[in-house]
Amino acid sequence: MQFTHEQSITLRSILRWRRDVRHFRPDPVDEATLDGLRATMECAPSVGNARPWRVIRVEDLALRAEVRANFLRCNTAAAQLYIDDKHAEYLALKLAGLEQAPVQLAVFTEVNPEAGHGLGRQTLPETLRQSTAMAIHTLWLAARAENLGLGMVSILDPHGIEALLAVPQGWEFAAYLCIGHPEFTDDTPLLHRTGWQANAETEWQLR
Repeated sequence: MQFTHEQSITLRSILRWRRDVRHFRPDPVDEATLDGLRATMECAPSVGNARPWRVIRVEDLALRAEVRANFLRCNTAAAQLYIDDKHAEYLALKLAGLEQAPVQLAVFTEVNPEAGHGLGRQTLPETLRQSTAMAIHTLWLAARAENLGLGMVSILDPHGIEALLAVPQGWEFAAYLCIGHPEFTDDTPLLHRTGWQANAETEWQLR
């Protein structure tokens, strides 16, 4: 299949407007859209076609409350790494959308799946985790194309999340994703806009 120049521009626009969303409206996301996102996630590449990502949709309110408590503990500890003005700047950042996001997904990597028969990961076993990361990114772009926002919560104790959700042995926590209708859209990362860390250009070196 040959894609048009207009389609290429559309892809670049989706990439530019893909942001880590932390401000959500409470409106539910319809199930047909979520089914489409799940199907699109299946298009992600994976080492040896192992497809090691495992996803749990967290709906239980008590579990969500425990995830928020996990975040608050970790965020409080992380804040202690900064002093003076940087400490105040950190505390002012909104780093999660756990209170408002209507859809919340916990994503794991199965670190020794039978699928793929070990192909491609003998010298680089981390390619399983990279495969999960690519699946998350695929889902992220698909959500943006549906005018949804997605935010990834990384300030969590991974073993705590694994225990909370009672995942099988061999499942390694990768990410906690919040999905919903964003309160606003932006083409600039929030951390860039707030002055925490500006975007840096990617340099391709020659050898």
